[in-house]
Amino acid sequence: MSREPAGAPEADDWRRSRLKRAQVALIAALGYPLVDLLGRTLRWRVDGLEHLETIRASGRQPVMAFWHGRILTATWYFRRRGIVVITSDNFDGEWIARIIERFGYGTARGSTSRGARKAMLRLVREMGRGRAAGFTLDGPRGPARVAQPGAVWLAQATGSPLLPFHLEAASHWTLGSWDRTQIPRPFTTVALAVGEPMEVARVSAPDELEQARAGLEERLRALEARARAMLA
Repeated sequence: MSREPAGAPEADDWRRSRLKRAQVALIAALGYPLVDLLGRTLRWRVDGLEHLETIRASGRQPVMAFWHGRILTATWYFRRRGIVVITSDNFDGEWIARIIERFGYGTARGSTSRGARKAMLRLVREMGRGRAAGFTLDGPRGPARVAQPGAVWLAQATGSPLLPFHLEAASHWTLGSWDRTQIPRPFTTVALAVGEPMEVARVSAPDELEQARAGLEERLRALEARARAMLA
């Protein structure tokens, strides 16, 4: 769950600026209560959540996979479940991390351009300790709705199943960002469609991993259609 704009400065540049540090603190201080207040107004229609419970009943934890543009509603719904996510190691990643940590998430700092290996190894360790991982398949830079291989790699490395899901708000604003972030309007209904778990063999050939990546992408498209139908 990370956002890293193209041309982002080096990770520690913002920390050298007193103004930037103050901005991070202010955004986080305002962001958490606003998201919390909005989330409390939402109504939910949920289908397939039993798949998550089945995985946990088996003694495992899932790699929860979804599109970057649904971060806000995903953050609210799955709060306080001890899920660990990747956040970018830059200015935006810092205030995002401070907000989601208040919602009970763990964070591993890194991105596709900086610290990716370190962040992924942190996720492997945390899953080994019994925590689920949350993964935005097309983050942090896109292209939108194209699954990157990170979630599949994590499932293979840990032996954990992939659990795809999609959220759709009946009434919402859509930002002009690359991921078309969806912000639900207060008091609207949000549909959550959770798909069946996907297993990835611990020993997989490159073509098998690509098939898993493409299959996960296809499942997300089907779940989006299912969530929309739930609101019809």
